[in-house]
Amino acid sequence: MPYDNDQPRRPHLAMRAIPDALVPSAVGPDAAGGVGATGGGAATGGSAADPGDAVAASAPQADPDRTTLTAAEAAHPSDDELLAVAEGRHSGPHSVLGQHPRTSPGGGRSGTVIRARRPLADAVTAVLSSGARVRLDHLAHGIWEGAHDGEFDDYVIEARYGDHIDVRDDPYRFMPTVGDLDLYLLGEGRHERLWDVLGAHVREHAGTVGTSRGTAFAVWAPHARAVRVIGTFNEWDGGRHAMRRLNGQGIWELFIPDVEPGAVYKFQLLTREGAWIDKADPVAQRTERPPHTASIVSAPPAHEWGDDEWMRRRAETDPHTAPMSVYELHALSWRPGLSYRELADALIPYLDDLGFTHVEFMPLAEHPYGPSWGYQVTGYYAPTARLGTPDDLRYLIDRLHQAGYGVIMDWVPGHFPKDAFALGRFDGEALYEHGDPRLGEQPDWGTYVFNFGDSRVRNFLVANALYWLDEFHIDGLRVDAVASMLYLDYSRTEWVPNIHGGRENLEAIAFLQEACATAYREHPGIVMIAEESTSFDGVTRPTSAGGLGFGLKWNMGWMNDNLRYIANDPLYRSYHHGELTFSFVYAWSEQYVLPISHDEVVHGKGSMFTKMPGDHWQKLANLRLFYAYQWGHPGKPLLYMGQEFGQPSEWGEERGLDWWLMDQPPHRGVASTIARLNALYRSTPALWELDHDPAGLQWINGGDAGNSVLAFLRRDAQGDSVAMVFNFSNQVLRDYRIGLPRAGRWVEVLNTDDAELGGSGVGNPDGVRTAPEPLDGFDQSAHLTVPPLAAVWLRPADS
Repeated sequence: MPYDNDQPRRPHLAMRAIPDALVPSAVGPDAAGGVGATGGGAATGGSAADPGDAVAASAPQADPDRTTLTAAEAAHPSDDELLAVAEGRHSGPHSVLGQHPRTSPGGGRSGTVIRARRPLADAVTAVLSSGARVRLDHLAHGIWEGAHDGEFDDYVIEARYGDHIDVRDDPYRFMPTVGDLDLYLLGEGRHERLWDVLGAHVREHAGTVGTSRGTAFAVWAPHARAVRVIGTFNEWDGGRHAMRRLNGQGIWELFIPDVEPGAVYKFQLLTREGAWIDKADPVAQRTERPPHTASIVSAPPAHEWGDDEWMRRRAETDPHTAPMSVYELHALSWRPGLSYRELADALIPYLDDLGFTHVEFMPLAEHPYGPSWGYQVTGYYAPTARLGTPDDLRYLIDRLHQAGYGVIMDWVPGHFPKDAFALGRFDGEALYEHGDPRLGEQPDWGTYVFNFGDSRVRNFLVANALYWLDEFHIDGLRVDAVASMLYLDYSRTEWVPNIHGGRENLEAIAFLQEACATAYREHPGIVMIAEESTSFDGVTRPTSAGGLGFGLKWNMGWMNDNLRYIANDPLYRSYHHGELTFSFVYAWSEQYVLPISHDEVVHGKGSMFTKMPGDHWQKLANLRLFYAYQWGHPGKPLLYMGQEFGQPSEWGEERGLDWWLMDQPPHRGVASTIARLNALYRSTPALWELDHDPAGLQWINGGDAGNSVLAFLRRDAQGDSVAMVFNFSNQVLRDYRIGLPRAGRWVEVLNTDDAELGGSGVGNPDGVRTAPEPLDGFDQSAHLTVPPLAAVWLRPADS
């Protein structure tokens, strides 16, 4: 049954030290975190060690490099072993508990020994699959033992506590749920479906005779001396469910019968210093709703996808040369209170009105702190529970695909928060993060930085990218804060140079290359996007040519220069014309997205409306002009929610948008401008087909600083063109002459001063006709009227 958040919560389990005297070196990994022999062994229990592991039967000694016992030790575990198992701090509890071969004095097999941990029980019995009952006697410390003459069998443990009888299947009678190939790939850092192995998975698991349904738990914790599973199914008593360490890479595993989806759990780890710490599952696919922090056993996906046609077309399409106009939104505050499913019902009709091709969600992975907007992730494999279940998110994405919209999600592999329940110091020491704070901490955000030099950490992240693309049909990942990953001295006063003495983070670069190359290989038609704010060379160059391998890069320079330019009073813009045209110097150095993102409308920066100079009418006119310039400039336009209707107030995650403004004609006119731009964009290949090719743009006049006018052509591969004229002055320019590539009549396809959009209605309603008067390098030219603070787009009347 799903956990009810209204139920009384268990007391907080504070970190508590275990005296060294109670933690014999016999039952933990060595000081280096390694183990020698692997867990597992004979028959169903995986408990018996190889008889060739010889030690003196009279005095078995604990070995810190082993998680299994020899045959003699299994037959006669020491009191230290029994105590360690009883206290849940043994790294190989299956070598004591479960069923083991009983040997005769001559060395041959003479039956089966069964051991179980049942502290405080009055009597314990193993009930075999045949119905035969095997009495167990108390050895010590709550460990019970009994024997029968048969072979290994399935069984349950029946324990009597006074008048109460408790019957449970035994987790320690099962073989490991993690196979040798999985262990090898995890150790090598090459398991591209890591989420299928680690974490918690409901499954049928084979015993000796039949199968049992339950949940397989597995976690990577190489520095831990012991790991236990705690949860609602064991009253948060980790002693009941100690895990076994499978190999020297520190993979811990336990199959617990009868644990169903909805069970709430954490891992409890014994550090090398002897302290128990509680941690959420790093690979949990479902979590409690914050502020609660535990993981939830997720049911196998039940959503039936209906986006086959979308996925087929996606695999056949190059997204980098296809139309892409992106609506960025914060799912929790777009319309507060909506679930994933309710968001589908509200968002899709709105997108239909506006005409965007894609939505980009700010991070949807679980995060404890709402004001981080999702950029401080603790549950990399879990969609935030604030909006529903994983299947609910699948439903939302499926609906968007069926309606024709691509889905991009922000992904944060650069850093993670220091919350004690999560990845930080996961097994008591630096694991996911680099141990050197000069490499492993990000001072700007107070977060840890992933250890990109560890192949297993890289595997965790690369597999995470594949998880979202595979399990949720995400069409693209926008990688956050790439600049902070690329440079060792990023926002640091103390830093460590790379092996060549430089400032580039070579390990992070290798990770980004691996993530991009793997994502594109496994999921043709997706797009990897970098939020990268520096001039680092080759962000969108293929990895085969030494680049990072991204498909697109946010053009932060375009954003900063043009926002600075547009903030000037029109009277002074002629002195800043270079800021408007500078982006064309490097427009094809990378493959760009043109972002007006959430970062530009928060923290005192004001909204796009407030960045514009002038009175209310002039601000909206500037806004319509700016958006036309953004959609006309080479690159993929992106706009953050609320800016599409000119919201004056700054965005805040704690409240929704000012939707009432959509009832005001001037603001509705801005939204209508976006709708017209998107309609033109979708239907006009000249606006996107050659985005990344200089042949897609031809200047008409880029130097008319005196009039604050910019004019150019956008072209497609067939040579069809759209002429664009942008008037950043507040004067009507009548009889303004421009050169054009074709003779004849040209008609307005966009005029942002259209009265229906909230403008003054100045323009060229009948179009313009060229004359054979050379200008701007063309044989033909035309006279037109250019409205103030407006854009006019023209194309041949016969096109």
